[in-house]
Amino acid sequence: MCPVGSPFGPAPDVSFLFRMCLGPQRGISEQDYAVAATQLGAEVAAIKSVAEVETSGAAFDDYGRPRILFERHYFHRLTHGRYDKRHPDISNSLAGGYGKFSAQYGKLEKAYLLDAVAALESASWGRFQIMGNNYRDAGFASVQEFVLALSRTEAAHLRAFASFVSANKALNKALQQKEWAAFARAYNGKGYKKNDYDTKLKNAYDKFAKGNGK
Repeated sequence: MCPVGSPFGPAPDVSFLFRMCLGPQRGISEQDYAVAATQLGAEVAAIKSVAEVETSGAAFDDYGRPRILFERHYFHRLTHGRYDKRHPDISNSLAGGYGKFSAQYGKLEKAYLLDAVAALESASWGRFQIMGNNYRDAGFASVQEFVLALSRTEAAHLRAFASFVSANKALNKALQQKEWAAFARAYNGKGYKKNDYDTKLKNAYDKFAKGNGK
């Protein structure tokens, strides 16, 4: 058990992630999806497919924290490799080495103690797994504000996604036209085929378009 409390104050201090349970507002309403679909000019089913494939529909972990994946090669790049020798598990020029899902916040905290901003920018966050270093395109003035918003309500995950996609014309167009390979490449990088990301998106879209998903 971890202590329950309210971490939200005037300062964007997100160290609460490492010391308390959170009680975020879970769930995304159909109205929320409709607003995002209008903003992006895309189908609700297409947006839901991304939400499902990125995190299997789960926005938070068992402690109520946004689901994350810590990317050690981002931390390496953002800190110019200064921690590579002492902490190769969290700072490495090579991607990978993720370990278990349960280990992600431990890695984030270790990196946070070395360079808080770089650490937050080196994780992908929430239901849509937006990288922290994309906080501006996601509609926030700082990565701390981005993390705070995603820690409070799941609806913020969708708003961040809509802002992020609308900031990238090619990405937005791919979502609108359901060009899954193009979307996957732009959203997840050149290695998207390794995990059949485009196929998973298409299959999820087909399910939601037929009304077989929530």
